[in-house]
Amino acid sequence: MLNYIKESYNELTNHVTWPTWAEAQRLTVIVAVFSVVLALAVWGVDSVFSKVISQYFEWIKA
Repeated sequence: MLNYIKESYNELTNHVTWPTWAEAQRLTVIVAVFSVVLALAVWGVDSVFSKVISQYFEWIKA
């Protein structure tokens, strides 16, 4: 287990290319914007389907 931790640390410090602070901030903003857009799209589709299903049950109830 200790060897695994040492090798993992070595991999992270010597072989991983880390983004610059500015690039990390830019990518974080992009992810946040797309997350909000996707959430709004899911909310919209859910609202439409909810109304369609409600209308369907009103229709078959009558």
